[in-house]
Amino acid sequence: MADVPPGSIPSPNIWHHPAVYEIENKAVDPHGVIESTMREIHDWAGTAILDLGCGTGYHLPMFAATARAVIGVEPHATLAAAARRRTAGLGNVDVRQGTAQAVPVPDASIDVMHARWAYFFGPGCEPGLAELDRVMRRGGTAFVIDNDASRSTFGGWFREGYPMIEPDKVERFWSSRGWQRRALDMGWRFERREDFEAVVRIEFEPALAERIIAAHPGITEVDYAINLWSRSY
Repeated sequence: MADVPPGSIPSPNIWHHPAVYEIENKAVDPHGVIESTMREIHDWAGTAILDLGCGTGYHLPMFAATARAVIGVEPHATLAAAARRRTAGLGNVDVRQGTAQAVPVPDASIDVMHARWAYFFGPGCEPGLAELDRVMRRGGTAFVIDNDASRSTFGGWFREGYPMIEPDKVERFWSSRGWQRRALDMGWRFERREDFEAVVRIEFEPALAERIIAAHPGITEVDYAINLWSRSY
């Protein structure tokens, strides 16, 4: 694709369906479990925070409310432009086009890094982790949020849809590199049934999506487990 840097890994959802992904962002973690756990581990107030794979910048205003400086990095030019529009009135946010393999920030300049469903899946992430070694300040903390395919209703769907991603192998990958895991239950809660169905259809292949929708008539909420991985530098 002409509007992404070399080496970019296409996202199966937000790259092609940003409007529906916006609905999903609003449905994720209705009780703020992820944010509160991150703050418990390393609050970003007064820090320089990097949102790696920031998409349309959904989380940038939340970080900007207390951070000293927020840098969003996104490979997809159209999404990066949307993130700039979203944060245009915020003086402490800078959105840059780039990848996890070549993060466009100076050495030892980041206190907190956040990557949510953007660069995980274990093996294959080594170039991005090497970049974290370069950009993180001493005493900083990196966070990676991914799906826990070993449990929850959503985890079962994810396991069926992505059988090549083995939970035990992913956990060994992160743990062996000094990352700590917090197993969290966050939930997925939609305002309308049609929103739930639209999001299921961008997260899974058509046949599986339709089976999920048919097997769960009428629901707008589902249990959803994640892993919050963190590492101190």
